[in-house]
Amino acid sequence: MSTPIEILTKIIQERRSIFPASYIQKEIPTAVIEQILTSANYAPTHKLTQPWRFVVIRKEAKTRLGQTLGQLYTEHVSAEKFMQKKFDSFTQKTAQADCILAVNIQFHPDKVPNWEEIAAVACAVQNMALTAEALNVGAYWSSPPLIDHLDDFLGLAENEKCFGLFYMGYHNDEPRPANRTPIADKVKWLEY
Repeated sequence: MSTPIEILTKIIQERRSIFPASYIQKEIPTAVIEQILTSANYAPTHKLTQPWRFVVIRKEAKTRLGQTLGQLYTEHVSAEKFMQKKFDSFTQKTAQADCILAVNIQFHPDKVPNWEEIAAVACAVQNMALTAEALNVGAYWSSPPLIDHLDDFLGLAENEKCFGLFYMGYHNDEPRPANRTPIADKVKWLEY
């Protein structure tokens, strides 16, 4: 039997971004999505502002999202920088994912600096990624510049901002080792 720290370490070390091209056509049950979202709710949050807000995008709404991203790409990219492959990727990725979570932040500038809210939401996303890994759901946090123009599509309030799209889907990818340099190269100890 594994100890809690052994289980946690294994999940942390095995978590990888699994991209939509690897997803198989298998529906993620609503209860699994809710479990992933519930884990997000336990991220650290200064002054308990709990700034994370999510929009669950499934079924036909994924098609509308792909079309909207394509339209935004056409509107905001110059003709000389336009790439058909990039344009096509929006509808492909949204179709390949079973569920997409829009990761949004509700800022509280009267209580804490914005960077603390961003850090809290990043912790919430890490909780989601680890929970997805434990549930064998592939996940990938994407933050293309076009998310700055999704306010209307997502129905965001004036003090909210989208910070990415969290794509999810079941997959058959084989586990792969992490590509990390040793932690000792990134730590300085001060003891006196």
